[in-house]
Amino acid sequence: MKIPTTLKHKPVIVSENYEQVDGRMANQSDAKGLSLGLAQWNDRGKVDISAKVWRYTGEKWSRQSEELPLHRVLDLAILICRTLEHFREAYKYENLYDPQNPVIDRVGLQGDAMTVAVCTDNEKINDDIKLFSQALSDDGELIGERLSALARALKEMGY
Repeated sequence: MKIPTTLKHKPVIVSENYEQVDGRMANQSDAKGLSLGLAQWNDRGKVDISAKVWRYTGEKWSRQSEELPLHRVLDLAILICRTLEHFREAYKYENLYDPQNPVIDRVGLQGDAMTVAVCTDNEKINDDIKLFSQALSDDGELIGERLSALARALKEMGY
């Protein structure tokens, strides 16, 4: 299915077969494509690039399609990596985290640091973190395959 080019987000680089590789939803996903392009929120004279997940309901392109600035996509990748690293050692804690120190990491970015922490404001955190951990474990192969591909790409780029 072709990604539309007549909407506000203007695709430049596309993956139009994303539904075939969308994790557990592969071949049955409503996420039909990914694109990198000119952001829909661009103002005259200012151009931002965004990443977009294109969802299709079977009848029309969905308003639930997501568009994110590239730096946020990378920030999410950093958040995922730091989270996965935490859960490698989380078994050491009774509730999979240290309630006295819920901060997992602080990642230096632009003169400050992005805090990565367990959400202790969640009143059901002790139950939810166990479900989260199990889901990470269940998806380990899917996530690992993508991390390996990302690591190869970063290495090829010199990072």
